[in-house]
Amino acid sequence: MSSESLGGILGAIVAAIVLAVAVVFGPIGQYGKPPKPAKVEPAPAPAAPAAPAPRGPIIREVPNQ
Repeated sequence: MSSESLGGILGAIVAAIVLAVAVVFGPIGQYGKPPKPAKVEPAPAPAAPAAPAPRGPIIREVPNQ
């Protein structure tokens, strides 16, 4: 067996191993991986009650000049 054919065979084996590792660990969608958990956002806090609106005109004493 010549060194060129031996190198070709070993190169093919190494390429197959690298390809297999890339498929297993690579970003190929969700195949073979658990689904990502849904992001849970906290519920908004209830709004504080607004101050009551004034019911009439505010009358203040005005000093006489």
